[in-house]
Amino acid sequence: MTNSLKIALATLNPTVGDLEGNARKIIEARDRAAAGGADIVVYSELILLGYPPEDLVLKPVFQRQSMAKVKELAKITADGGPAMLIGCCWTADGDKPEEQKLYNAALLLEGGKVAAIRYKHDLPNYGVFDEMRIFDEGPLQGPINFRGVKLGIVICEDMWYPDVTECLTETGAEILVVTNASPYERGKYNERLQLALKRVQESELPLIYVNQVGGQDELVFDGGTFVLNRDYELAVQVESWIEDLTITDWTRTPSGWVCEKGDIRKAGNGSAAMYQAMMLGLRDYVEKNRFPGVILGMSGGIDSALSAAVAVDALGADRVHLVMMPSKYTSQESLLDAAQCAEMMGARIDSIPIVPAVNAFDDMLAGQFAGTEPDITEENIQSRFRGMLLMAISNKFGYMVLTTGNKSEMSVGYATLYGDMCGGYSVLKDIYKTDVFKLCQWRNEEHPVGGLGPDGQVIPENIISKPPTAELRPDQKDEDSLPPYDILDDILECLIEKELAFKEIVARGHDAETVARIEHLLYVAEYKRRQSPPGVKITRRNFGRDRRYPITHGYRNARLQDLDA
Repeated sequence: MTNSLKIALATLNPTVGDLEGNARKIIEARDRAAAGGADIVVYSELILLGYPPEDLVLKPVFQRQSMAKVKELAKITADGGPAMLIGCCWTADGDKPEEQKLYNAALLLEGGKVAAIRYKHDLPNYGVFDEMRIFDEGPLQGPINFRGVKLGIVICEDMWYPDVTECLTETGAEILVVTNASPYERGKYNERLQLALKRVQESELPLIYVNQVGGQDELVFDGGTFVLNRDYELAVQVESWIEDLTITDWTRTPSGWVCEKGDIRKAGNGSAAMYQAMMLGLRDYVEKNRFPGVILGMSGGIDSALSAAVAVDALGADRVHLVMMPSKYTSQESLLDAAQCAEMMGARIDSIPIVPAVNAFDDMLAGQFAGTEPDITEENIQSRFRGMLLMAISNKFGYMVLTTGNKSEMSVGYATLYGDMCGGYSVLKDIYKTDVFKLCQWRNEEHPVGGLGPDGQVIPENIISKPPTAELRPDQKDEDSLPPYDILDDILECLIEKELAFKEIVARGHDAETVARIEHLLYVAEYKRRQSPPGVKITRRNFGRDRRYPITHGYRNARLQDLDA
């Protein structure tokens, strides 16, 4: 029995499916932990596979290769260095391959072998999670014995409910070790901390919380690894948004194990956290998919300016190509704003007017459109030419097209298929317009952790203060056809995030006709959103994985306004 432990907490950024690359990260972290005298290294949930593996983990060959890699890693621990608690899929409980169950597992690698295995019990099946689809539910199990210390293994969702902790407490656990792949969303850190405090209160045990960091398609993991002592005080708080290895010192006392106080880094929240999520999500999407950089249309408006700022901070100005594509409706003010913004960021900007292409198209369609008046058709043609231009440059030079539409626009269908929706990724997809303004102000006043862009102001004040406009017809303003964004966004949050009934939204002070119109626009734009590129998840309910509405349906809350819906 030991009376002291050094436990290393590895907050790493794996890539889904990259078994060799993830194994290297695991080994590198162990080497650093060994140099610091650690007894064991704790990694995040499914660290070897990357999270979420989705249906990739259903491939039998992938399962076999993953388990074989675990056994290779286990052999390394025969050197007498730190043990490792890693996450991987694991098959068991059947004599024949077709009878075996597939588990989300935490594995203790010690003494050259897989010394203990624990399976995830609570499988999340909501929002962005589909674990019931791919994994089998593990049984409630007792702690594992590591050098005379009983470690209670809790795998991510198992901490959100009391059952696993209760079982571990009753079977003698001394330290709760929670391995996680918990994605970021607004307010998530405080929610995690409160749940961890509940488990500490129920068990009267200290708790280690290790989380993944990095971007994976639409999800971004913020890390934020921490340790709570049994007196509810934070002993360690790792800085969010970065890879980290922290070695914690533990001592057995008459009242139980205590973690020595270490660094307490402030957890990011608000605009700072949202910006970091956008930046990390884009960086990892570009890096992990091996794009040389990004290209985006620079209109002189606030959405493209914020998208460009995030791209420069994520990738560096030399990997961001901005293109102005003026039409006959583009104002000189917009051109000057776009050029000034690019100069402030240090990014390349080119100008390719679309007027010749639009004129040619007008000539081509003159006979077909004879006798009709210009309308949204001609506006969409301009947008689609811009999308075609960006895709042509992307095809020629390999840069990924970054779309610039925000959540408010995507909600009500104010985006053009094969036009401004054309591209590979979006950092504003889950950002409401009112937050776009806040984020621009934040970036002009602050510099993000790890940001590669310049310090100080990067977005001209005129871009933030002028009325938003698509400039697809004379004197166009967004609020010509939409309510002010503070009203629009509140209605949208009620409909999307809160799923409030029509009467409840009107009771907040909104005009009934406006609410009915916005709800109608939200529903009928679903087909567009199904064809939109992925983008960073920020809110509780992003379009796609979180909110899966049918395209075709006849339900309208607005028609039930006199009923208790």
